[in-house]
Amino acid sequence: MKVLNLQCAHQHGFEGWFGSEDDFTSQLERGLVSCPLCGDSHIEKKLSAPRLNLRTARRDESTPSAGAVALSNHAVPSPDLGELQARMLKALREVVANTEDVGERFAEEARAMHHGEKEHRQIRGQASAQEALELIEEGIDVMPLPMLPAAKETLQ
Repeated sequence: MKVLNLQCAHQHGFEGWFGSEDDFTSQLERGLVSCPLCGDSHIEKKLSAPRLNLRTARRDESTPSAGAVALSNHAVPSPDLGELQARMLKALREVVANTEDVGERFAEEARAMHHGEKEHRQIRGQASAQEALELIEEGIDVMPLPMLPAAKETLQ
């Protein structure tokens, strides 16, 4: 099994697992490899190094480790881009799993619930920027979210 570090044209990094290098090349040529975040099929293989689990000496506890930011004399871990992408994808999948998709009727449905014409429920859908601003001005809470292709399905 080959585990490859891949990246789409939008700089989203992800891993791909393939039976062999030829298997990766074949799938790439047939357009079967795409970014799990945005669906882009312009994928390139990035350099990867084998992971070696070597025992290292313990660091001085007062020295911040690599990947941490010192704020007010306290080391605060800074999440890497991959971790942030994973958190965002998990949150979007939760939204998809726990809301009803009302599509382009979003503004209409939100208003009807706000005015008590329909029972309140968790919804998602599409609205223009103008419609979203009008909803906000009416006191209706809305939150724009990017709806990535990977949020609608499970990764394999």
